[in-house]
Amino acid sequence: METLRELSEVIHGPIGELPAALSRLLAPGAGHRALTILAADVDGGHRRGAGESSVLDQVPYLDLVEMRRRMSPGTVRRDTIVAEGAAEEVLLALSRNGALLALAGPTCDAEGERAVLDLWNIVSLRVQRFADTAPPSWLRLARMSAGERMEALTELADEYSTTLETVLAALRSRALDDAAARTTATGIAAAGLVHLRTVSDRVRTVGEEPVTTAFERLRDDLRPLVRYREIDMQFVEPPLDGRPLPGEVAHGARAVVRGTILAMLDDPEVGRVRVQWDCDGRNLLIGMRDDGEGGLSRESIQYQLVEDRIQALRGRIALDATPRWGTHLSIVIPLDPPHASAGLSADWALGAREQEILVRVASGLRNREIAAELTISENTVKFHLANVYRKLGVSSRAEATALYFAQARQDEPAAR
Repeated sequence: METLRELSEVIHGPIGELPAALSRLLAPGAGHRALTILAADVDGGHRRGAGESSVLDQVPYLDLVEMRRRMSPGTVRRDTIVAEGAAEEVLLALSRNGALLALAGPTCDAEGERAVLDLWNIVSLRVQRFADTAPPSWLRLARMSAGERMEALTELADEYSTTLETVLAALRSRALDDAAARTTATGIAAAGLVHLRTVSDRVRTVGEEPVTTAFERLRDDLRPLVRYREIDMQFVEPPLDGRPLPGEVAHGARAVVRGTILAMLDDPEVGRVRVQWDCDGRNLLIGMRDDGEGGLSRESIQYQLVEDRIQALRGRIALDATPRWGTHLSIVIPLDPPHASAGLSADWALGAREQEILVRVASGLRNREIAAELTISENTVKFHLANVYRKLGVSSRAEATALYFAQARQDEPAAR
């Protein structure tokens, strides 16, 4: 009973005090030096902690994200981190809704690990609830944060330029003969490209969620909504190879669908709701339809809340409500953050598809990955890429990427 009382205090207490309260709750059965929470929603992974801050604060955010990506929702595992220059064991619990709990220096057995996961599955609902009821301005900030992640890619231009300059210096050095110069330059270039690709991949994928996983979480979220009312929920799954969703888009889309269903259920005649997700490579496409009286109005408070969330994500919504024929909504949410197209000069005269391909080349994607994202063939990618090279006056991916980043940096002061 004491544990239940403390659990209730954790769930109903201020959100800012949740990490410390959770740490106290877990301490008797799962001692630890420090605790960190990596939320799944709102900003793609907000981080809060308690305990010895120097322990888990030293773990890079991207490392925590990668640990989470290696786990399945509703599981627990042990891993090792480097904190204060020494290896430290951590207990990782990933809740069913995708929030990560990390305990540094855990002192518990297998039964204690299961108890930690059970408690975290309950507490993480409070974290999600806070995210769901947050104002749309939170989503706007999340989209801005996503834009900053993309801008971080442009900062790689400095490292890229330094690598090229070092290569040229080695080739021009009079202290090295031709063979030694080529060997040195090749080694520098190879190491630099590996580093740039690794960092590029980590920045690009941070906070992303597979579209199929995001949709499955939506289905789980909707079960409580329809538990006490007989309603036929029909789900049309997104494509298995659909582009991963940024964390804030996945969260916002689920919140939009839940809010829309609440608006639809205001009509007592609704007995069936159909939810469909799709992806065209650049946008998440959401279709919703009910069999009610078609009385949903744009003036209703619930609809306006949904519309505010969509606008916060830079999306758009179309409502078709016909009396006695039901309501149909079409929602489009862009996947790329606001500044993802930075670095595209109008002087290049690139077509829409050529722009899409250049952005992805600069993000480190290969032709096969670009083809999969845009749902086109590799030969089509090669065709458009050849046109990009011609219009930019370059002859390789490296030159195109360097020019893209250079243009982005020129545009940066104006954007600010």
